[in-house]
Amino acid sequence: MKKIVCFGPGPAFKGGISNYNTALAKALDRREDCEVHIVSWTQQYPAIIPRDFKDRTSKADLLEGTNIQVTYLTNYNNPFTWAETFRYIRDLNPDIVIFRWAIALQGLPLGWIARKLKRKTNIEVIFDVHVLVQKEASAVDKFFTKRGLKVADTYIAHAYKTANELKEAFPKLTFAVNETGERDKDHRTIIKLYHPIYDLFKQDSNFDKVAVKQELGLKENVFLFFGFIRKYKGLHNVIPAFAKALETRKDISLIIAGEMFWSTLDKSKLSTRIKNATFGLLKKIFLNKSDDERNYNPLAQIAELGIEDHIVQKIEYVPNEDVAKYFQVSDAIVTYYLTATPSGVESLGYNFHMPILATNVGHFPETVKPGFNGYLAEPENIDSMAEQMLKFVENPIPRENVAQTAANMSWENYAEAIVGN
Repeated sequence: MKKIVCFGPGPAFKGGISNYNTALAKALDRREDCEVHIVSWTQQYPAIIPRDFKDRTSKADLLEGTNIQVTYLTNYNNPFTWAETFRYIRDLNPDIVIFRWAIALQGLPLGWIARKLKRKTNIEVIFDVHVLVQKEASAVDKFFTKRGLKVADTYIAHAYKTANELKEAFPKLTFAVNETGERDKDHRTIIKLYHPIYDLFKQDSNFDKVAVKQELGLKENVFLFFGFIRKYKGLHNVIPAFAKALETRKDISLIIAGEMFWSTLDKSKLSTRIKNATFGLLKKIFLNKSDDERNYNPLAQIAELGIEDHIVQKIEYVPNEDVAKYFQVSDAIVTYYLTATPSGVESLGYNFHMPILATNVGHFPETVKPGFNGYLAEPENIDSMAEQMLKFVENPIPRENVAQTAANMSWENYAEAIVGN
């Protein structure tokens, strides 16, 4: 029996990284040879960040029916809790600790905890790397990345692009890359896997697609933009591309379902104003002006383009129990991202056997096979994006093709590679 700790945001938090940590823990828990613990943050980021990261709307318990133990312990802003986290994990005496890595800013506490574990225990330390090169290029990212990641025994990468970035970030280390999970005794191991297909959200067998379409006022063909609204996800390109497609087809609709990333706190409160002012000052110091997206509002284009009647806007965090509704009523998911690492939204779409419209950036060429499970548009090219939307309507992708794609990206195979022999 192997004891495994999944360190990362527990199910009380919003977003893809929390869902990922929960889904991995559940996949390991389904194995008869694993005892699984989630050790979670209580606060993931510096207190000055003006955003609420907690899921305050979901009622469904994603861990129901499992044996997984969850402990909320680590506060980014309190180093005493870092020491408490180290002691807690040490006393659990696991065989493996898997740290969830998605943002360099967390490198300081994660690196500290991982180093303590390496010095004091024989635990295998794995960093599961979602994003290495940050979407916002901070001057301190490189320092935090090296501080956090260097100590690992093993890395998991979801794309060869990420594996290559690890090699570039640590030129003095030697790496062995494989897709099986075999550990190399003489080199740091990078296990190149994939973003598994989310199975947290089940299809409703009684779902009445026609009735929900009527309820939402949707046309015959429905595109879905889902998830946090952030600049790198390219909604500012999706909307004009959809408007251009409307010039040819009037039987199409677009659902935008997700939360504005920087609009979760009451801006009238003094505490929010202080956070915004402090955070804005630090952004100016460490980021280019173009990288500060707090005023990013692509939704304004909808009225400007006069396409309100064809777009359904659900601009809020979608609770767990409502996720399936938006995927089951839609025909294709749109991910016209500016940059891309393996995407949780893409994985959600595959879970519902939905074809994907993506840009030809990042890892998408590895997973999207044009004409088989989706279509690829040229990045920053509105005409190309609109063309792929129209192509999908005129040449639909068979759902069984997407199911075949999903079958090759299971959590069971992912967990097998982690556990090893």
